[in-house]
Amino acid sequence: MATNKQRSSFHTAFYIANTMEIFERLAWYGMYTLLANYVMTPQSQGGLGMGNAERGLIMGIVPFFLYLFPVVSGALADRFGYRKMFLLAFTIMAPSYFLLSFAKDLWSFIAIFMLVALGAGIFKPVVTGTIGRTTDISNRGLGFGIFYMMVNIGGFLGPLIAPIVQKNLGWNWVFIIAALWISLNFIPALFFYKEPTKNLDKKPLAQVFNEMQQVLGNARLALLIVPLLFLLIAFYAEFISSGVLTLTIALSWIIFSVCWDLIAKMQSNKTPSWYQQTMQIGNKPFMIYLLILTGFWTVYLQIFVTFPLYVRDFVDTADLVDLLHHISPWLYETLTSIDTKLFAHELLNASQKLLNHSNVNNLTTQVLPEIQQALKSMDVRVPISELNNVLPLIANDHSLAEHYSNLWSVKYRQMNPATILSIDFLMIICGQVFISRFIDKFNTLKVLIAGTAILSAALLLNGIAHSLLFGGLLAVTSVLVFAIGEMTASPKSQEYVASFAPKDKVAMFMGYYFVSMALGNLFAGLLSGWLYSWLVNSLKQPSLLWIIIASLGAFTCLALYVFNQTLVKELNEQQVTALDKSMQLINENE
Repeated sequence: MATNKQRSSFHTAFYIANTMEIFERLAWYGMYTLLANYVMTPQSQGGLGMGNAERGLIMGIVPFFLYLFPVVSGALADRFGYRKMFLLAFTIMAPSYFLLSFAKDLWSFIAIFMLVALGAGIFKPVVTGTIGRTTDISNRGLGFGIFYMMVNIGGFLGPLIAPIVQKNLGWNWVFIIAALWISLNFIPALFFYKEPTKNLDKKPLAQVFNEMQQVLGNARLALLIVPLLFLLIAFYAEFISSGVLTLTIALSWIIFSVCWDLIAKMQSNKTPSWYQQTMQIGNKPFMIYLLILTGFWTVYLQIFVTFPLYVRDFVDTADLVDLLHHISPWLYETLTSIDTKLFAHELLNASQKLLNHSNVNNLTTQVLPEIQQALKSMDVRVPISELNNVLPLIANDHSLAEHYSNLWSVKYRQMNPATILSIDFLMIICGQVFISRFIDKFNTLKVLIAGTAILSAALLLNGIAHSLLFGGLLAVTSVLVFAIGEMTASPKSQEYVASFAPKDKVAMFMGYYFVSMALGNLFAGLLSGWLYSWLVNSLKQPSLLWIIIASLGAFTCLALYVFNQTLVKELNEQQVTALDKSMQLINENE
């Protein structure tokens, strides 16, 4: 095994790819860390004004396809070249981010967001494929660690800049600035990026897709799984209102597929068409690894799809605001500023809503909590008792509304959840290389198990932040612990795939890796929307939500342990076989 002194130097394309990753992440995380709140922010404040079900759909379905597209785009990159795919990705993403600022209903937003997903889905396997092709066994661990640090430079700056842009320029500019970040990537892609290998894989497309089936599974298997996923989405979106009907359709489809297999087995065709084949899994141990990783991503992604809403709705972060004010008044004003004019406008609307409401019984149980929730979207947490006392006095008095907007924007100011999330990225920027060097000496899968356990414990810790006096500080602490788990686990999950992928199929295998992220995003979004509506909004048990998510993380650790004990040997044997075939081809050419 190579020592640190024998570590290879990095290819120029390695550094260019890392640079492009920074700007792509600036765009994505600047938008995505605010997306949960944007979806549920009232339209009067520039948001979409939707509920948890719509949030789950947007943050589940679209990222699902984003991480599914690399299955194809990764294979195409190995065929047509990385540089062309980079340029195609940016050509799609830049205008799509811009157009998101004009989408104000659910399906138009999803449609345009899907274009963003298409561009990002083209970009992802190409950038990770570049890292895979420009590293070897001596520097791969460090290379992916550096890459992950670059991801988090964009991840840190995006959530830090986006809330400032949103508060000073409005929600539309969050998407416009994201389009600008993507547009900057044309410069390195056009003028500086060189293909990491001179010998592109000029296989016919039919062979490329045939190799995809050998790894993932055949069309018959896809025909079983894909409709079941769409059935789940249809049930969640209430296109199908009956759970019994949904289950009946699912079981019927499974039984039909099994019967189809039995009929296919009775056929004696030597070269059967796709519909005459039985369902077949491709690379079994690799597919099982991807399914286990789905659990990891479902847990991990709650930091983006659930944490921002949980902090906004339940955690009093006034302690963080006060601490920031003592540390730096300039940072206090920059990071926690409130648009007092918009706040005054919201108070006027709320006072009219209160005066026009005739049912006194619903006042404290429905109307005032709704008003309080709308103000939380502006990072202001006003007690219901104060709203009840003051709003009737405001009526149409603009000067009084301005007075209380100025008073309450200071007295009840909160920290934006996206700003708290940026600490996760900052931690990774500062500590990823150190962590990568430290864990490089340990078994990859064991490190992945440890990292998953740490981030699951962090989410469990976060679940009690709403019940403590210093809830903001505990939320920050949970993010710090989460960052350690993320630095430990996430790069290793990618490095492990690159370690056994054949050199001529690195981008394709990295594309398959994103299948786990696709399913993780889908289940994370749908699970978050369902659990939040049920456990948080209905039962008022936010801690139970985090207990369930942490339990899923523990189950994922157990599954990875079993995988390490049973199927790793088979993957290693595949790697040796692939290496032997490569050496045989080299000898034949000589």
